[in-house]
Amino acid sequence: MNRTFILIMLGGTFFSAISQILLKQSANIKYDNPLREYLNWRVILAYVMFFGILLLNTWCYTKVDMRYGPVIDTASYVFVLLLSRFILNEKITKGKLIGNLIIIAGILVYTL
Repeated sequence: MNRTFILIMLGGTFFSAISQILLKQSANIKYDNPLREYLNWRVILAYVMFFGILLLNTWCYTKVDMRYGPVIDTASYVFVLLLSRFILNEKITKGKLIGNLIIIAGILVYTL
């Protein structure tokens, strides 16, 4: 197992969370033209990032065992929680915190 490729996949998961934040920001904006809801810089950048991450993950899966992929992907929930708090100023509720702690515990149990 190559740790470099695992770190690349984890970085892709982080940027995937950033793209989700961009989509959320775009959804919170009122547009005069319905076409602008889909053709604005946030949406376009988010989908370009998703596509790039898809290609990157496909390449990384040639070096990383398939069983680690879903575990790495679950880190996106933690990234989205943190980014939502610091960028969108959303509150971290008790349920969100417990859910993310369970996710982190699951990642630790699976990898150790």
